[in-house]
Amino acid sequence: MTGQVYDTIGVGYAERRRPDSRIEARLRAALGDAATVLNVGAGAGSYEPTDRTVVAVEPSAAMIAQRPASAAPAIRAIAGELPFPDRAFDGALVVLSVHHWPDAAAGLADVRRVTRGPVVVFSFDYAVHAQQWLVTDYLPEMVGLDRDLPTPDAVATALGGGTVDVLPIPHDCTDGFCHAWWRRPAAYLDPGVRAAISGIARLPAPVVDRGVAALRRDLDDGTWHRRHAALLAETEIDGGYRLILAPGDPT
Repeated sequence: MTGQVYDTIGVGYAERRRPDSRIEARLRAALGDAATVLNVGAGAGSYEPTDRTVVAVEPSAAMIAQRPASAAPAIRAIAGELPFPDRAFDGALVVLSVHHWPDAAAGLADVRRVTRGPVVVFSFDYAVHAQQWLVTDYLPEMVGLDRDLPTPDAVATALGGGTVDVLPIPHDCTDGFCHAWWRRPAAYLDPGVRAAISGIARLPAPVVDRGVAALRRDLDDGTWHRRHAALLAETEIDGGYRLILAPGDPT
């Protein structure tokens, strides 16, 4: 299912979803000295370390086609059916993909199975995500998506225990995920930006059109700026994104 979804909505991801250096630094630090890394739900290769041996797992042919020639080799597979022996990798990386897995519990158990050391998961807290202005003011239908996403604490527990930290979103974030544009609302008027956000791309077109029209009106008449003036003074916010680090046992 995940591969079919991204074969449809994943075109153009590589252009819009450019790694943010601040987030990348957090992910790299969390991987520690892992020399071999499995990237699960790897997409077009965002945040893959270039100084380690990486194997990418991605079910979507459209996403794999966007990977640069220099990227790590990619295998078409899904979490839950990983074709690797136990403890095959020093570390694992999962970037904004757990909410697309057909069975998150089975997928997390499988990632833990094949990873000796740290499993690093970039995910989001559904409850905090649902409170962001894009959802509450313009696209409330998004709350119907990803309801079954495990909480960050549940992800850590499924991986054998670990820590959960806030990944704040800088106001000039270069990675165009859902709430990256929290201080740049006009960006959501761009169809290319919206196409690279799975939470929007999975909604019916009339729903998106209605929400975009309302946002455009609110930007034109100043309503958005009056309603969210406090955000314009912030340099980063908690938009619900979380860094989950499950250390594992490398011995």
